[in-house]
Amino acid sequence: MDDLQRYNRATAHLDPPFAVLDLSALRANAEGMLHRAHGKPIRVASKSIRSRAVLERILAMDGFTGIMAFTLPEALWLVSTGMRNVLVAYPTVDRAALAELAAEPLAAREITVMVDQIDHLDLVDSAVAGVPDRQEIRVCLDIDAGYLAFGGRFRAGVRRSPIRESDQAADLATQIAKRPGFRLVGVMAYEAQIAGVGDDPPGKPALTRAIRLMQTRSQRELITRRGRIVQAVRQITDLEFVNGGGTGSIEKTARERAVTEIAAGSGFFHPRLFDFYRGFGGHPAALFALPVVRRPAPGVVTVLGGGYPASGTPGADRLPQPYLPCGLRYDPDEGAGEVQTPLVGQAAEDLRTGDRVWFRHAKAGELCERFASLHLIDGDRVVDEVPTYRGEGRTFL
Repeated sequence: MDDLQRYNRATAHLDPPFAVLDLSALRANAEGMLHRAHGKPIRVASKSIRSRAVLERILAMDGFTGIMAFTLPEALWLVSTGMRNVLVAYPTVDRAALAELAAEPLAAREITVMVDQIDHLDLVDSAVAGVPDRQEIRVCLDIDAGYLAFGGRFRAGVRRSPIRESDQAADLATQIAKRPGFRLVGVMAYEAQIAGVGDDPPGKPALTRAIRLMQTRSQRELITRRGRIVQAVRQITDLEFVNGGGTGSIEKTARERAVTEIAAGSGFFHPRLFDFYRGFGGHPAALFALPVVRRPAPGVVTVLGGGYPASGTPGADRLPQPYLPCGLRYDPDEGAGEVQTPLVGQAAEDLRTGDRVWFRHAKAGELCERFASLHLIDGDRVVDEVPTYRGEGRTFL
């Protein structure tokens, strides 16, 4: 039985649109990630999952420990439901959430917030000024892991922290150490230009060579620079963790002595954007089904909805992929629509009104912002239905 038959059989009792998670694919992807991590623990990036029940399943597996959250309100909620060891990957200016963090001993023990400038500390102090018995705030220092060349005229990587060199990191670490109410416990550096950029884009040999050259040089530079930064910060304070990497660079980042844990999330679902890497493969695990609602012309079918673009630089690669049955593509004049999406191709000839088309989202967690639940498939059966963040009434961004 192929995947199309298996998914259709498992969900025959459901009316699309709906989303599914293939548990066998999830398990295989998780095992592959652990193999690539060479024994280093993997912290699970919640923004790529966005389902508390799925996070719990992943964290129950050996080798995965802790959560990398994307907002402080999310982290507070996760801890209130029993989860522990939560790192908020982005700085927060949510004053109400900071006040709650400072007032709750359990949350303050289990949550670490991100900082990269004194302004962040000032804002925290202002937000928690009226909190009686203020708890110590655990903080992590975010480091710019981007790659610079040609005297800074070329840059690869996301623009995050202003802290780039060891002296800058040491200076901020010193100021944190002297500041009452804060404790520096970690360092993080996310190498997006390696972890989030596929090095095997199809049909683009020149781009492929350029990406691989950039990533090789970037990795070489970052190993040295991150090592110096961590060494400098450790001279000032003990660190509980040094976080790095992402799904696309697990095996590379794991080789660095300075790094104690890897962050990853997209690899569990293996969305479309992660098809284009040389060093690893994966199994599409998260899918959504849309129904065929009409056939406007020979070789054309229209499905309900489908306009679920992913974040990032706008382009065709940010659209969901018509996945099953094979051989469907977007009408170039319409693309993925808000309430209907025409699809063309040979496979459209065999589809009838009421049939379903299976899609893969370009990115991982954003799929769960569209659906209230995930139907968990094992083999050719739906074995459970679990809520997404949206299904639990939680929308953090």
